[in-house]
Order: sequence, then structure tokens, then C-alpha cells
Amino acid sequence: MESVSFTILAADPISGAGAAALLRPYPTVSLLAAECGAEADVLLVLAGEVTTETLDSIERAVRDAANPRMRVVLVGDMVRKQHLLRAVNCGLISLIPRREASTERLLRAVIGARDGRAELPTQGAAWLLDWARTVQSDVLTPIGLTTTGLETREVEVIKLLADGLETAAIAQRLNYSERTIKNIIYGAMSRLQLRNRAHAVAYAFRTGVI
Repeated sequence: MESVSFTILAADPISGAGAAALLRPYPTVSLLAAECGAEADVLLVLAGEVTTETLDSIERAVRDAANPRMRVVLVGDMVRKQHLLRAVNCGLISLIPRREASTERLLRAVIGARDGRAELPTQGAAWLLDWARTVQSDVLTPIGLTTTGLETREVEVIKLLADGLETAAIAQRLNYSERTIKNIIYGAMSRLQLRNRAHAVAYAFRTGVI
């Protein structure tokens, strides 16, 4: 398996050197030199207390990254809800309290980050779920959207496609014209760059709407 490249952003040089020493022996990860850090798959951030300054540093590092898919693993304590949401917008995928930052967990978080696998404490996960529910109920639902980018009526149609119904049967079930059903399917496929109806159904399964 190709190793996951990472770079370290530490609040102090001792923490940075310690994390490098822990992870460097493992062939599944590759620590990039500072001058190449912008190319890394993962930014490993080591902080004591997570502060506004910590978030400023993360934002600068991500903004200057040459890799647009760089993900962030943050090790730190005293994380406030607004800081967590801001970090998510910067590409945060994992948050690990310092007391839980064992070599095994750091390694798992760095490797998993590239593939979108998250490591979150219970409280952080609860905050993000509450935030997602609020966005869905207060922002997206009133305008007929879901967090997947699909409109609510597109979800209805794709669910029936997944059940094996043809256009005419879907139109009859939902009390739309066949032309409307075709337009709904075409609109979703065009906006989300889905190749065909099977791809649309697969997308809906992967994003959890059906």
C-alpha cells in the first residue's frame, strides 16, 4: 500500500520532534521535510489548548497547501464548539485529545485521514451531529435540499428507481408527469455529474439517503 505523506504543525518544537520520532519508523506513513510539507496528504497539528491562534495557523497551512485534498488531524485539548466547526471547514477529519494520543492512534488517524476515516471524541462527534441536524432543519429543508446535495423530490424519485420502477410507474406513484420525472432525474445527474441512473442510485446509497 502506498504510504500516506504527512507534515507536522506543532505549537512547540519538542512536541513536533516527539511525534516525528514516534511515526517515522512506520513504512505506512511518510514524513515530508518542511520545504515539501505543502504536498502532504495530511497535516498533523499538535497543540496544547486549541485556541484561535491554532485555527489561524491551520487555515494558513491549508490555504498555502499545494495538495487541494490535504486533510487535518488535530491533537489538542480544550476544544470549543466554534473552534471545532471552524477546523472542519479547514479540512479537519480527526480530533484526538492529547492524553489519548498514543502512537497507535496517531498512526491510525494519519493513515485514515487520507481516505476520509474520522477519529473523534464522543463530545466532538455529538457537536457535529447537532450542527448537521441544525443545518438540515433550518437551512436546507426550507429550500428543499438535503446535506447530500440532492433535492428532497430527487431523493423520492431515486428511491423508487432503486426499487426497480420505470419512469411511468414513478410518475404515477408521485402524481407527476413522466416529463417531470425525467427532468428531475436529469437535473440531479447533471448537477452531481452522475453518469446514468444506476450511478445516481449508487450515489444515494453511498451518501446514506436510501
